[in-house]
Amino acid sequence: MTGVTRGIEEGAAEIREDGTRVLHYLLRFPQPVENVWAAVATSEGLRGWLAAAEVFEPRLGGAVTLRGIGSGRITAWDVERIAEYTVEGRGRIRFHLEPTRPSGTTVRFTHESPRDGDPGWRQRFDRLVAHLASAPDRSAP
Repeated sequence: MTGVTRGIEEGAAEIREDGTRVLHYLLRFPQPVENVWAAVATSEGLRGWLAAAEVFEPRLGGAVTLRGIGSGRITAWDVERIAEYTVEGRGRIRFHLEPTRPSGTTVRFTHESPRDGDPGWRQRFDRLVAHLASAPDRSAP
């Protein structure tokens, strides 16, 4: 791992033969899966830390438009487990959520992109940490 900050571990980037750049992050949050899912897989949650979801159809094949990022489709969708967005010109953005004991969440994040350069994920994840810290607990009865 190349860097660790407040539960954010940045993995080594790889370049595939076709030129696709793949970034890996391991994110650890004290919040339950329900809260993290709401932040990465709802239009309200995404607006709180990543971008306004001007179009968001929460289902496999659904349309998604993230302001300032682009438009595309939801290419993987397993409620409270996997949310993956494929955005034209930006590649695939995948969140794989796993519950951790006693009530936290680990997210295996992958970004596959035809672009080179830093897409700013570390700063975005810092905003996600702050967003989750201020969000209501969705797991409470």
